[in-house]
Amino acid sequence: MVEEVTFRLSDALRLLTEAAPLFEKSNKQTIKGRFHNEFGTVLKNLGAVEFRSDYIDRALIEYAAASYHFERAGHRRYQACVENNLGFLYSTIGKFNEAHEHLDRAQALMTSLKDTVHLAQVDETRARVFLAEGRVADAEKLARAAVGVLERGGEQSLLAEALTTQGTALARGGQFEQAGEVLLRAADVAEAAGDVEGAGQATLTLIEELGERLALQDLGESFERADALLAKSRHPGNRNRLYACARLVLSVVGILPEPDTWEDFSFRDAVRRYEGRLIEGALRDSQGVVSRAAQMLGLTRQSLDSMLHHRHRRLLPLRTPAEPRRSSLMFREPHEAAPTRDVHILHAEDDALVALAVREALRGEGWRVSTYADGPSALGEIEGPEPYDLLIIDKQLPGADGLELVARARELPHRQNVPVIVLSASGDAEREARRAGASAFLRKPDDMHALAETIARLLARKQKQGGSPEEL
Repeated sequence: MVEEVTFRLSDALRLLTEAAPLFEKSNKQTIKGRFHNEFGTVLKNLGAVEFRSDYIDRALIEYAAASYHFERAGHRRYQACVENNLGFLYSTIGKFNEAHEHLDRAQALMTSLKDTVHLAQVDETRARVFLAEGRVADAEKLARAAVGVLERGGEQSLLAEALTTQGTALARGGQFEQAGEVLLRAADVAEAAGDVEGAGQATLTLIEELGERLALQDLGESFERADALLAKSRHPGNRNRLYACARLVLSVVGILPEPDTWEDFSFRDAVRRYEGRLIEGALRDSQGVVSRAAQMLGLTRQSLDSMLHHRHRRLLPLRTPAEPRRSSLMFREPHEAAPTRDVHILHAEDDALVALAVREALRGEGWRVSTYADGPSALGEIEGPEPYDLLIIDKQLPGADGLELVARARELPHRQNVPVIVLSASGDAEREARRAGASAFLRKPDDMHALAETIARLLARKQKQGGSPEEL
């Protein structure tokens, strides 16, 4: 067993083969069952690594012997676990009828024991069999049910496996965004439980199933995470999957090396080189304007600036000298100095991170921001005498609906002409926001980059038209 868990599979096989006569002489059925179960596991793993179908056939025989001895010993739970292993192993060689027969036995045994946790494990195995059969919808439904049970059972490693199976089924069923969330959760659950290999395998599954649909940064970060988690793994199957995922990542970014260059290959260095080429191209095409290059790359100006000063200092000469930052985007005409007018903005937002990001961004424009984390406190300010130049209201707030605040503001004489921006994670809320009296609607997080520009436009139009509200 020690040799097997450290993946010295050939040594484990030799020891088990030599010890077989000793176990045959034993009259204890439990000991015989454990021996044949261990023998089957070693043969199964070795067969998968070395692509030996004869080892798989022998593993099926050993598992069947283990089930027989556990049944004679009266150990129904052990027998059920072996039947579960038999069900999965039969599915790997395409014998799905036999697979379901063994899983039915495992299910019946676990049901008689009222063991809901391991019954959910059997369901997860059957979901993997459904995946092998191409029954994606059935697989997702069964895996989701197993996840629901295991979330209450405390078996975090089993939960991570079920989440990985569910995420795989979601990906193959075309539900890519949800699949990514589930697979990330699988990796997080496994890592939190100390199952480093399980976390690495879940992350590899994320790359394998969604690689071409992930953003380049997410793809690179996922591979680096898998590489770090599996760095000490001795399982040759994990290393093979890592290499295959590396090739997938590099094919996506367009820098796939020749097959015989892996010995001295560094994934991080390759990605950095490609990243540098992209940044260099963007800087040249933008005539060195960092903000424009960042927009072309889909980055923030701050992120690109940080990359240039840390990872890609050689590209610094390509940028134009930075201009002093304007104090505000609004009321600026050509050759005019920035106005000194103090703009005061109310922001109603319960998410502390979003509130902080908005406050820092708007302060950078020279605007003063007062943030309120719930509906009642924001409503009190809206109804109060404090003069605000603009209101930013999140649609979902604790204690009140954001649109109720907008409607209330429009009922107040001193707020009727104040521009109001509604933020929402749902684009379906725009029509409701307009009806409530919103001047503009922005979706989180997609439109947040346009927040400062939208505020500047609203305030500039309000000033130009003498304070009359104007919808965008």
